[in-house]
Amino acid sequence: MTEATSAAAGERIGGLVVSQDGGVLRITIARPERMNAIDLDTMRTLGDLFETRARERDVRVVVLAGEGGPLSTGADLMAAATGPATDPRVVMDTANRVVRSILTAPVPVIAQVDGAAAGVGASIALAADLTYASPKAYFLLAFVNIGLMPDGGASMLVPASMGRARAAEMALLGERLPAEDAFAAGLITRVVPSEDLGAHVDTVAAKLAAGPRRALELTKRSITAATLARVEEAFEIETEGQIELLGSADFAEGAAAMLGRRAPNFGS
Repeated sequence: MTEATSAAAGERIGGLVVSQDGGVLRITIARPERMNAIDLDTMRTLGDLFETRARERDVRVVVLAGEGGPLSTGADLMAAATGPATDPRVVMDTANRVVRSILTAPVPVIAQVDGAAAGVGASIALAADLTYASPKAYFLLAFVNIGLMPDGGASMLVPASMGRARAAEMALLGERLPAEDAFAAGLITRVVPSEDLGAHVDTVAAKLAAGPRRALELTKRSITAATLARVEEAFEIETEGQIELLGSADFAEGAAAMLGRRAPNFGS
């Protein structure tokens, strides 16, 4: 696909492919060579799209997916390790902006997950109003595995859906939560067979696109206010904690271990 293709096939914007069919805006994270891990530029572009295109009057619903199945395996550590140094606060503010823009978008957002949703990828998936996953999907707060803490609002998004005890297990142990278990716990909307997932999302998106835009906007706003009223506080706590951890020896060891495909040896 070229840098800019026909509208029917979708327009490539950095690490994303964007298309619109009627009132349905589709945003696909298209970095399959990195399992759709997100670098800083892609994160910025995603935030831009939710703050601009998703707010245009002809958009009635947004579908967010990942090329090849996985929504995203989180932040691209390889890009961070080999690229120019970035202020950790800039990284955190950029991630928070994406999740905030999904939560405040005036139209429903559907996440389609047919593989991994890990790290900030999990935060993005769970910020959507409706999250549909196949049995191949899993959700992973992988942060602790590399010496970090959940971010992107995950410390509120997860317990708001499935309670403190399950959220603590997911965040502290850093283990995969299969889609069926995520559904049973109330974390996601529904599990759909992989071969039917795209068609199911299309059907739901079409129904929403034909619905009353303002009524859907106010309904979404009310549910978000009732369940995530303190999400800005969560962003602040996560940001301060993550900035500290990003400068720690444990993170340096965790990132090196992940890139080297070995077990970390945390010393602190």
